[in-house]
Amino acid sequence: MELRDLQYFEVIATTGHIGRAAEKLGRTQPALSKSVRRIETEIGTRLLMKSGRGVQLTTAGRVMLERARSLRMSVEQNLREMADIAKGAIGNIRVGSGATTAEYLLPQVCSRLLTESPGIRFDISIGMNDVLRAMLNDGKVDVIVGPLAKGDEETYTVNSVGDDFVVVAAARGHALTRGPVTIADLQDYGWVLPARSVVTRQWIDAAFASRDLSEPRVDIQTNNISLSPRLIAPTDLLTFISRRNLGRGRVGEPLVEIRLAETTMQREVAVVHLKSSYVSPVVERFIAVLKDEAGPAFADVPASE
Repeated sequence: MELRDLQYFEVIATTGHIGRAAEKLGRTQPALSKSVRRIETEIGTRLLMKSGRGVQLTTAGRVMLERARSLRMSVEQNLREMADIAKGAIGNIRVGSGATTAEYLLPQVCSRLLTESPGIRFDISIGMNDVLRAMLNDGKVDVIVGPLAKGDEETYTVNSVGDDFVVVAAARGHALTRGPVTIADLQDYGWVLPARSVVTRQWIDAAFASRDLSEPRVDIQTNNISLSPRLIAPTDLLTFISRRNLGRGRVGEPLVEIRLAETTMQREVAVVHLKSSYVSPVVERFIAVLKDEAGPAFADVPASE
């Protein structure tokens, strides 16, 4: 049974006349009669019977008309859905994000996409770069948004969105904020840092080692460095955190930057996905909007007071 035959049958049943149906469809009457006979042969019963100069539905014909209408509406709905999928208007996006990009970039991107296309759904996982790349490699997320790591260009397709600066920070009023500071002075204090597998931890460790200094003494190790403001506020601990998390109006208690060129890390922020993976239209649209929103979101942030 062909979909075209059901479409012709619906028009015949609606008009009650094969001739008028032929005019409406731009087909010949014999062609429509053959179409109806094909359906009747398939199901083994009559669908139409003559009535005056037209035709009327049999009991089976009335049931078939309901099914034909339902099928047509389902096909049309699926075609619209496929068209929306093709242009990225609907679909699911599984995003892995660092804490900084999750706070300062994803809200604008998600808001814009949901306004443009209410059919989009997000599944966002927040984590450190090592955990997020493991999720990407395992197929648990479609894309990662966050700091670029060494070797990413070899494994992933990389779309750069801007630069971020990671700096040493302490609670407002910390002793190191009262005068000139050297990197050696930072050794006198404990730190809140992520695990050694995280790029920022590796960078700050290397900054000390390259100057023949012992590595920072880690008193608190955490997989969510955005907690640092609250952890540090009542202590003299130091942390290594994005400049965007400093100052008044930021998350938790305000921190201030310990201004040292030797401990200021400039890192590239990017959205990445596996080179070998299929990128759906909705993910392509997400990447395009994210790159567009990244300009104002990742404009450089001046050092805090």
